[in-house]
Amino acid sequence: MKETSAAHQRGAFFGRRKGHKLRKQQAELYEELLPKLSIDIAQPAPRNLASLFPFEPGKLQLEIGFGGGEHLLHEARAHPSTGFIGCEPFINGMAKMLAAISNEKIPNIRLHAGDALYLLEWLPADVLDRIDILYADPWPKKRHWKRRFISDENVARFGRVLKPGGILRFASDIDTYVEWTLVRFLKSPDFLWLAEKADDWRLAWPGWPGTRYEQKALREGRKPAYLEFRRV
Repeated sequence: MKETSAAHQRGAFFGRRKGHKLRKQQAELYEELLPKLSIDIAQPAPRNLASLFPFEPGKLQLEIGFGGGEHLLHEARAHPSTGFIGCEPFINGMAKMLAAISNEKIPNIRLHAGDALYLLEWLPADVLDRIDILYADPWPKKRHWKRRFISDENVARFGRVLKPGGILRFASDIDTYVEWTLVRFLKSPDFLWLAEKADDWRLAWPGWPGTRYEQKALREGRKPAYLEFRRV
């Protein structure tokens, strides 16, 4: 119980890490390709984070919990000069990402298959241009709200690793999680909510490709919200 409480206070990951058994090719990619693309957080972060990539990226972006990878892959294809870091602890989601990277020879994605909390603590300060948190597990039952990834502590971590002027984008179809997130960002001295009118959070961002989670929400009659915050 003490360990669980401590984890809650730190904002650690809660949820499934594996679904159905991986196919043979997926398992091979997990064993062979993932180590080549993984960020080694057991070692100190490099002075220049761009050195993680085989080229000098103009910008660095992080997506926390990329799920099936639809959005991250879209962004990586659309912005080949940007370096992307994708974090996903769910093994099957990571396996899908590895298959896409392998098939398309995508060079500008690096991966973290563990808890995003530890990646955030590893990253240097003022290094990221954008963070995306899209359809994170909302933990809808009130007794589980303490498990939500958006917390005061993690908002402070986002503020540390984003550059001044950097952007954090959050999307969710669960009203209580949207309200929860707004409360925590609005009281943070590190962030400014960029919405000026209702459509700024009701309509998706320009170029937004959607995700399968969003499609399910729309089919079931839930309306997503799209929040954007600037690091001051």
